[in-house]
Amino acid sequence: MVITINEKRNRRILLHDRTGVPFTIQLGRELALRGHNVLYSYGAFFQSPKGNLAPQKTDPQNLQITPMYLSKPFQKYSFIRRRFQEMEYARDLVNQIKNYKPDVLIITGSHLDAMTVVYKECRRLKLKIIFWVQDIYGVAIKRILQKRLPIIGSLIGDYYIWQEKRLLRQSDEIILITEDFVDLMVKWGVESEKCHVIRNWTPLEELPLRERDNPWSRIHNLNDKFCFLYAGTLGLKHNPELLLQLALRFRTNPTVRVVVISEGLGADWLQRKRHEYQLENLVLLKFQPFEEMPNVLGAADALVGILEPDAGIYSAPSKVLTYLCAKRPLLLAIPPENLSAKIVSKSEAGLVVSPLEMEAFLAAANRLFEDAPLRKRLAANARTYAEKTFDIQSICDRFEAIIS
Repeated sequence: MVITINEKRNRRILLHDRTGVPFTIQLGRELALRGHNVLYSYGAFFQSPKGNLAPQKTDPQNLQITPMYLSKPFQKYSFIRRRFQEMEYARDLVNQIKNYKPDVLIITGSHLDAMTVVYKECRRLKLKIIFWVQDIYGVAIKRILQKRLPIIGSLIGDYYIWQEKRLLRQSDEIILITEDFVDLMVKWGVESEKCHVIRNWTPLEELPLRERDNPWSRIHNLNDKFCFLYAGTLGLKHNPELLLQLALRFRTNPTVRVVVISEGLGADWLQRKRHEYQLENLVLLKFQPFEEMPNVLGAADALVGILEPDAGIYSAPSKVLTYLCAKRPLLLAIPPENLSAKIVSKSEAGLVVSPLEMEAFLAAANRLFEDAPLRKRLAANARTYAEKTFDIQSICDRFEAIIS
């Protein structure tokens, strides 16, 4: 789509990403640099790796970055308490919309209950809504609840699928992060002309290459070790058993460390297992500041990604895209049909196995450990893919076209 001079004008944009990931704030900055007035808001309460959210000297005056908080710690895994907190969060976001009075809302990373409240207010204000779909939440919720509560869980899941369909149909434009979501949109009766596929990316210039021996690796005594490193959330769509077995496989090798940078359910489970098995080679750390990420990723010899089989069709882990920038080989236990797995396999940036094949995963890890030339080749391919693909100028052009 080409924007003519008459069509292109500066908009007042509220870009809301509850998770606050690196690529969404980069987009907010680029839109502001192009003359749009941008309010970027995010959930400071939400437990996830964050992007470069601190004000920068280069930030234009027409960019505001606003964190959102809850009155109590977020209860992510408590269905009832979480729903009350989603309503609190939704009310705050509605107030933000009323006060800022944007021309367009771009919303991503939010729960369907909260979005329903927000959409009601946006329709009242006749505000243009762009739904940036990161995950198919209705399908995800149904699959998770079916495992916990086989009968009622399925019914609740059907409700959320219905809710998500309604939100998608009410959206003015929809941004999908993978072509794999397109068929589902057609099946759900969403107008194809308002669906646009823009794959996620990582701010390449904010992740300069670092040597393995760097200040961060020395602080954590990793500079002289071989490191398998996992950085990101460990929630219900991840199986931390893979990381535990990786540490157990290399526990007798004093030169190897399995480093896990995460918080929440999976990280807590790993902490208990680390104590149970007395695994000195399993290093568990909390989320690191974004400015440390170049050194964090640089400390790795191989970067690990995991995703449960059921999550393969509704989720595409953005951590894999961040990994590609670091010029390190990837080790993925991800369904082969998932977009991230396809990218890594096609670009020959790492080894990909099914998350159901534990021995294949451990064999791939051992192969990377033993084969330095292979690691070097895969690492170079990873960085090449990132440099060719993660161009914020062309990405922002596409967002501007959709906004206009």
